[in-house]
Amino acid sequence: WDKEFVMENNVLSSVHAGSPGERAPIPGVMVLGMHRSGTSMLSGLLVKGFGYETGGPLIGASFDNEKGFYERIDVVLQNDEFMSAQNMGWSYNVVDYDSEKAMHHKDQGKITFNEGKKALEFLNHQNIRHTPYLQKDPRMCICLPTWLELLDEKPAVLFTYRHPLEVALSLKHREENFTLEHGLRLWIIYNMRALQNSVDLCRVFTTNEAVFKDPMLELQRIKNELTEKCGVLRPPTWVITDKVVDEFVDPKLQHNSKVRKAEEEKRSMLKDFGRGCVAREFESDYPEASVNRKAEVELYIMAMSVYCDLENGTAYVPDYEWPDLAQWHRPTKIN
Repeated sequence: WDKEFVMENNVLSSVHAGSPGERAPIPGVMVLGMHRSGTSMLSGLLVKGFGYETGGPLIGASFDNEKGFYERIDVVLQNDEFMSAQNMGWSYNVVDYDSEKAMHHKDQGKITFNEGKKALEFLNHQNIRHTPYLQKDPRMCICLPTWLELLDEKPAVLFTYRHPLEVALSLKHREENFTLEHGLRLWIIYNMRALQNSVDLCRVFTTNEAVFKDPMLELQRIKNELTEKCGVLRPPTWVITDKVVDEFVDPKLQHNSKVRKAEEEKRSMLKDFGRGCVAREFESDYPEASVNRKAEVELYIMAMSVYCDLENGTAYVPDYEWPDLAQWHRPTKIN
């Protein structure tokens, strides 16, 4: 990760005054990132490589994630319950999630919160904790403010992202009747909420690309920043091994990403955002002059604008102007 975010460092210096040794250690880290953005690989590397603790039970491996998700079942189910009570799910209506409403639903008994109680028994054990916890669920990008009200101690955040087109294509391949347009819109929303909802927490940043580029170096940097910058409890293992890296970093995925970039560079330019960040033409299921194609391109350019700002660091400032998606009504519910 070769980018410096001066504004972020200034914000953190005021929010987290004092060195890690002068304040109580932070008990754990929340991994925030959009679905299909490499959060499972990143979490697996931290858990297996350094000994961060997830507790359990965890969601098992599947055809689209053979190494496992590293997501607690109770947290995922509780986030689903929070969302369902507001007529939304992970892939629809999440931009309207209201944390105050979620807490009201909990207090009024509109949701059971049975799964949340199980999760909090693990997350709130910092007084007897000697190993830092790691909590990962992409829904936490949306629901984090609710959990912050329920946690005894605030966590650190590890934020990661992936190229929007790669994410949208992955969702389109995995989910039935899932359009690129819908995936791109979700990419914007999840990254927006992840950064907005974590602005007052100590954060460490990475990217899916940075992990693939040099896993050993990037994971050591992440662990060091979590421990030394944020004051998270020191993990049991201090140096990640080649064996763990080889277990989680799939060379095929690295190759596919390189192929996509090579193919992309051959395509004509849609928009140049400067600093070497460019949106290019992409394959579509829709005719060139169709309304659907036009909407797809508009969302892609919107997503690429955010992506380029993530790349150059401007998206991390507290007053960053995110795209206005309130008027974008085309995407419908995806089951």
